[in-house]
Amino acid sequence: MTKVIQGDCLQVMQTLEDNSIDLTVTSPPYDNLRTYNGYTFDFEGIAKELFRVTKQGGVVVWVVGDSYDKNGSETLSSFKHALYFKNLGFSVHDTMIYQKNSYPFPPVNRYYQQFEYMFVFSKGKPKTYNIQRCETDPRWRNKTNKTSSQRNADGTTKKLQYETGKADRKMDNVWKLNTGYMKGTPDKIAFQHPATFPDLLAERHILSWSNEGETVLDPMAGSGTTLKMAKKNNSCLLYTSPSPRD
Repeated sequence: MTKVIQGDCLQVMQTLEDNSIDLTVTSPPYDNLRTYNGYTFDFEGIAKELFRVTKQGGVVVWVVGDSYDKNGSETLSSFKHALYFKNLGFSVHDTMIYQKNSYPFPPVNRYYQQFEYMFVFSKGKPKTYNIQRCETDPRWRNKTNKTSSQRNADGTTKKLQYETGKADRKMDNVWKLNTGYMKGTPDKIAFQHPATFPDLLAERHILSWSNEGETVLDPMAGSGTTLKMAKKNNSCLLYTSPSPRD
């Protein structure tokens, strides 16, 4: 069952029960990159509500990046968000990278800004971790040398055994995803929203951190990517409220 609640993001979240959400996958507005018709983003209020409504062992995936100031230097809004979530009581379970293949021109004194962070915050130890797998790189699958070494804290080494010949392996925490018009999703209507994230990003996190029948939330629903992917993968309920960003 998919449930959409229209209203102010923070006000709607305040109606949700304590410890009722298994997973949140969302991306907030940040650094005034979009005006969103004058929408005011109450980051601290939303973060506090997310801690309250998240179940013990639940996860919040917070997709965020940084803009730059008049000197071309980064704002570090992303890390300010992460530290605030940690101070609320969340653990920073993983700092993941969402690498785009479509991005704007940078200031003349900067390299191209190609990624955003996907912070995975957990309320205690994650209760679900269906870690996704991908095809093994042939360089590893076909290795003839089956051992390597790793440094211990005292500087000594220990031998490691490779799992050779396996068809797949755990995915890295850097995800290279298609972005741009008709690349991140085949749904043309989604691009009426000015800041979407790819279908695959939402789907992978839903599959990684929740199970069928569990409750997935996107408090800032944007173009509805999380809703769509949760419904596709049989999440039980998806509480959302329209907001300026996907």
